[in-house]
Amino acid sequence: MARLLKLVVGLAIVGFVGLAGYAYLGDLAPTPQETRQPVTLDAG
Repeated sequence: MARLLKLVVGLAIVGFVGLAGYAYLGDLAPTPQETRQPVTLDAG
């Protein structure tokens, strides 16, 4: 029973560290960049 408890606690700690790492590194959005493309409109 103690082994199971250690396993559950160990997995909870690993999960918490993974979640904290994702929260820290998961917000790496690229810098906004303006893109212009000419469009030809056929107004007929």
